[in-house]
Amino acid sequence: MSSNTPSEMLEPSIDTDKLSYEIFSILESKFLFGYDDNQKLWIPKPISPPASEPMVQPGDENSLPAIKNQRGKICILSIDSGGMKGILCGKALAYLEKALKSKSGNPNARIADYFDVAAGSSVGGIFTAMLFATRDNNQPIFTAEETWRFLVDNGKRIYRSGAGKNGGILKKKILKNGSTGSSSNGMEKAMKEAFTAGRRSLTLKDTLKPVLIPCYDLSSTAPFLFSRADALETDSFDFPLWEVCRATSAEPGLSGPVLMQSVDGQTKCVAVDGGLAMSNPTVAAITHVLHNKQEFPFVRGVEDLLVLSLGTGQLLEVSYEYEQVKNWRLKDWAKPMARISGDGSADSVDQTVAMAFQQCRSSSYVRIQVTYFMDTQHVGCFVCVMRFRCGPNVDTDPSASNVKLLMEIGGVAELLPLLLSSNPALRSTRFLSQPTQFVPFLETQKQLTKEEEEEEEERRRKIAAFNETMELN
Repeated sequence: MSSNTPSEMLEPSIDTDKLSYEIFSILESKFLFGYDDNQKLWIPKPISPPASEPMVQPGDENSLPAIKNQRGKICILSIDSGGMKGILCGKALAYLEKALKSKSGNPNARIADYFDVAAGSSVGGIFTAMLFATRDNNQPIFTAEETWRFLVDNGKRIYRSGAGKNGGILKKKILKNGSTGSSSNGMEKAMKEAFTAGRRSLTLKDTLKPVLIPCYDLSSTAPFLFSRADALETDSFDFPLWEVCRATSAEPGLSGPVLMQSVDGQTKCVAVDGGLAMSNPTVAAITHVLHNKQEFPFVRGVEDLLVLSLGTGQLLEVSYEYEQVKNWRLKDWAKPMARISGDGSADSVDQTVAMAFQQCRSSSYVRIQVTYFMDTQHVGCFVCVMRFRCGPNVDTDPSASNVKLLMEIGGVAELLPLLLSSNPALRSTRFLSQPTQFVPFLETQKQLTKEEEEEEEERRRKIAAFNETMELN
C-alpha cells in the first residue's frame, strides 16, 4: 500500500460534513419520503490547514475546539445479508451513486469516495468487496449499478431452483472443497475474474477503504471478521477477496462450509454464512471505528459518525397463529426459524444502534428496510403493498419472475414509508419502522407549512397515479 503524505493524513474541516449530510438528505428524500430533493448542493472547497498549526493530539482535553475543527464525521456503510433480496440494496446504492454524480458535478464519483468504512454480510459482503476493491489503488473496480446486475446475471450460479414442494431450496455453489458441477465452476470463475488483477488474486489489502466482512468459523466456534485493518498489520489475516466472498455466503447444510487460509498459510478458517454470525453488521462497523485509533484518531463517540444501514427487506408475512403452528414438526420449523433468527437479529441491531445515537439519531443514523405486510384490514393504506406477492423462497429464487418482482419492488420501495407515515393511526404500531424525520424521535408530528402541505399533496397524487397504473397492469 502506498504511504500517505502528512497533508493527506490531515482530518478534513468540519465544514466538509455538509456534503455528508447532503448524502443522507438524498437518501431520506428518495427512500423514506418518496420524492426528489432538487435543491442545489453546496460543495465545500478543500481547506488546507496552515502549516504553522501543529496537529492536536486526541488525548489533549484542553484543546477540544481545535480537535473539533480537525475532525470530520466518519461515514459508515453497512449492508445486510439476504440472498437475492440484495437486489433492493443494489438498486438503492445505484440511485445514491447516480445522485452523487449529479449533485457533486463529478461524473466519476463512486460510493467509495463518500464512505470511510464499509461492512457487509453474505450478499452484502459481496457488494462491499465489489464497491471498494481496486486494481490500481485509485478507482473501484465496480460501480454501484453493477452490484445488483452482478447478482441478477449470476443468481443461477449461486442458487438453483428445485422442483415440487421444496422448489427454490438454496443451492449456493461458491465452495472451495464442496460439491462439483458447472454451477460451482461457473461461480468460482466469475468471482475470480471479478477480483483478479493480471495473474494475481486481489486480497483484503486491495481495498480503497477499511472493509469488514463476517463469517462464522466452525473451527473456533466464533464469528470471524475479515478486516482490511488486520490484513495491513500482518499477512496472517490477509485473505483473497474472492474466497472471502465465498466464505461469507456459504449457507450451512445447503452449500457446505469453506476451508480457507490466509495468504501466508498461518491462519485457517472453516467458514459458513456470515449472515448467521451477524445478519446486520452495523454494530461491528461502529465498534471497529470507535476502537481503531490508528485510522480514526479523532473519533470519540457516535456523535462523530454518520451511518447508513441498508436492509434487504422483510418481504414475507412472518406472523403465525397458534392453531397454525401447534402441530408443526421439525421440518416445518426449519425455514421460519431461519428467517426469525435473521430478521430478529437485524432488527435488534437496528434498535440498539438507534438507542445509542439517541438525540442525534435523525441526522446521523439512517436505516433503510423495506417491509411488506399482507394485511387485509388496511387495504386503503396497503394497496401498494398488496400488489407484490412474494414467494416463500424470495431470497433464494434466481428465476426471471422473482428477479423481475424484486426489481419492481426496488423501483417503488421509496413510496411505502410515505404511505405508512401519512397515516397517524400507524405511527406507533408494528407496521411502521419509525421514520427518522417525518416523526422525530420523542417528538410529536410537526405542523406543516402551506408549502409543505402542497408538496405532501403532490406526493399523494403521484402515489395514487402509481396505484392506478398497477391496477391496469
